[in-house]
Amino acid sequence: MPGGRLTQQERQQIALGVADGLAYAEIARGLDRPTSTITREVMRNGGPTAYRADLAHRATEQRARRHRQAATRDPKAYPQAHGRDAEAVRAYEETFTTVLIQSGTPKMMARVLACLTLTDTGSLTASELVQHLQVSPASVSKAIAYLESQGLVRRERDARRRERYVVDDDVWYESMMASARATAHLVATARQGVGVLGPHTPAATRLENIARFADFVSESIARAAEQARDLLHAKPETAPDRAGTPRSDRA
Repeated sequence: MPGGRLTQQERQQIALGVADGLAYAEIARGLDRPTSTITREVMRNGGPTAYRADLAHRATEQRARRHRQAATRDPKAYPQAHGRDAEAVRAYEETFTTVLIQSGTPKMMARVLACLTLTDTGSLTASELVQHLQVSPASVSKAIAYLESQGLVRRERDARRRERYVVDDDVWYESMMASARATAHLVATARQGVGVLGPHTPAATRLENIARFADFVSESIARAAEQARDLLHAKPETAPDRAGTPRSDRA
């Protein structure tokens, strides 16, 4: 059924389609499934380069068991506002986490960052993170320390003096700037190698070309991040819709 869980046979067809380079929409049509279902299935199970039907099916069964166990322990572990579908939110959180991992964020840090990002308040306490992610306090503490070092999360005290971890609106700006700084470091290191290997040698020329390329990319990232920073602070009532018209101005 299009609305039911994917079967192992369907996952095998997805794996074949991905291996053949088919678009997700084409795979979805062959299975009579929404394209979003195929996209979510592939991205939460290794992405297009690492998707395997047997591993995906096993991982889905394990996730289902964990969800049932969490519901048994605490039926209110995943309260949802605004009429959201709790299962859809959990599935999307896994997809978002997978994308963060594929972009280079360590697994536990990605889980914590995704959890914070998908809350309306943008903040949670350590105990709330522990309960939601079903991990140890030490794991949360280690993840927060890493995210703080990257400028992605900050700490604050609430009215009850509890420490809360906050993901700011500028988190993606800080992430882009960190990427630009890392790329700039690569530029400096590559140019250092030019002197070591000797100018005009093939290896030195290769390094100089890498440095010129990376320097251009680093400057472009930093410039674009500065220019687009205000977009991260747009509010729901004033954010432009897809047609470019502010919602507050629509009839």
